[in-house]
Amino acid sequence: MIKGYWIPVLHSHLPFVKHPEHKNFLEEYWLFEAITECYIPLLQRLKKLEDENIDFALTISVTPPLAEMLDDTHLMGKYDKYLQTLIELGQKEVIRTKETEYENIAKFYLYFFTQTKEFFDGFLNGNVLNGYRYFYDKNKIEIITCGATHGFLPLLSVNKEAVNAQIKLAKLSHEKHFNKSPKGIWLPECAYYDGLDVILNQNGIEFFIMDAHGIVYSDPTPKHAVYAPIITPNKVAAFGRDNESSKQVWSSKDGYPGDFCYRDFYRDIGYDLDFDYIKDYINPDGVRVFTGFKYHKITGNSDYKEIYDPLHAAYKTIEHAQNFHFNREKQITSISSMMDRLPIIVSPYDAELFGHWWFEGPEFLYNMFKEIDSHKVIKAITPVQYLNMFTENFVANPHPSSWGDLGYYDVWLNKSNDWIYRHLHEMADVMVESANLYKNNASTHQETLLNQMSRELLLAQSSDWAFLMTTATATEYSEARTKEHIGNFFKIKDMLDNTYFDEDFFTKISEKNSIFDFINFRTYCSM
Repeated sequence: MIKGYWIPVLHSHLPFVKHPEHKNFLEEYWLFEAITECYIPLLQRLKKLEDENIDFALTISVTPPLAEMLDDTHLMGKYDKYLQTLIELGQKEVIRTKETEYENIAKFYLYFFTQTKEFFDGFLNGNVLNGYRYFYDKNKIEIITCGATHGFLPLLSVNKEAVNAQIKLAKLSHEKHFNKSPKGIWLPECAYYDGLDVILNQNGIEFFIMDAHGIVYSDPTPKHAVYAPIITPNKVAAFGRDNESSKQVWSSKDGYPGDFCYRDFYRDIGYDLDFDYIKDYINPDGVRVFTGFKYHKITGNSDYKEIYDPLHAAYKTIEHAQNFHFNREKQITSISSMMDRLPIIVSPYDAELFGHWWFEGPEFLYNMFKEIDSHKVIKAITPVQYLNMFTENFVANPHPSSWGDLGYYDVWLNKSNDWIYRHLHEMADVMVESANLYKNNASTHQETLLNQMSRELLLAQSSDWAFLMTTATATEYSEARTKEHIGNFFKIKDMLDNTYFDEDFFTKISEKNSIFDFINFRTYCSM
């Protein structure tokens, strides 16, 4: 007998990075690594579950910037070459490690990257989105959207048109890539502010995900805490994160990913091997980078690392899936005695945790769905399926919050990044004024300029840049990207105001910042 429901949610997102002016660009590897270690392994496991007739249900956000990159011919051409290079390195590694203790793990990686390319070329037909569409159309996964460029909505809300554009363009992007409107949204950084549900409702969004305190501190206090959704005053459902299930997977210290037999993320031959041997497989300027060939397991807290055993690690994912299932069953049994309905456990995670940071994560998910299918005590469902079963839910106003450190807005507004917001707010105001001015009388040329202005604003608004400034990772790139989009925006505005055209400049930025070919500047007209 089913005692309750599990709603796993994976948030798949990367900032839009495209540099056609360079043959190799370091930050583009963020995408290539995520495809290889996370997105394709996850889709491979879902296909395996389908082939084995094992039931599963999974909610996945594919953010508009990620969808645009996965559908970009230039980037996918680079990705194909990236895979070919890894296979070539794998072949060299098998030779180099022959008759050494590293031979088996080298063969494992050659097989891993070869299988990845076969799946990419075969089942996916060279487009990762084809895999998501396949399971989405079969109702095995629910794909939800996000802000158009992952803009941190509470800090953009001084201009309601800017927030509306983030949501409306996200909806249009979803329709472009998946041929249907999104029913749900992963709010960027799970950040909510009072009144956001008005814009969500106006754009047809039926539900969103929040951190636990956003639900628990709602007004009035919901009677089921995070174990059932609430309905906002403007009729949008909010699902709250369960902290217990999140910590078991999320925490690198106390959670499963920190198990000593799992692969160590930081030990990579890109750093370990002789420069002359590895130089053709790292950054062309000589900067050492991760290659994906990681030969050691976590082992312990010291610098001493033992050789990674993929088979042993795979068995460990079975053990951890069994433990996770046991804990969820115990948790649900306890909660259900206090509720008038079957409880839900909502477990949201960054998708990139599964495979990139925790290499064995996709195999853990595969084994978790096998556990659920065999025990039939918990059922995996999506938020839409829950709302179809339980149409009446507690009405409350969600508490402003995020899932960042300390739970509110500090990560995206602090002394390291506060300088960006006066520019973002001014750009949004200028964009609205320009949209209102030209909405009925823009020439084709003016419309082209205004549409690119919209893109530059959206790309500057990405919360990734503020986040990376806070964490002091890729700080220089994040600051440069922010300043680049600000500069591009105002140069285009100057061209518009003073009726001149810098063709070389415009051609360069329109090829590089080519996100959203469907964009219409009138999205920014006053509401």
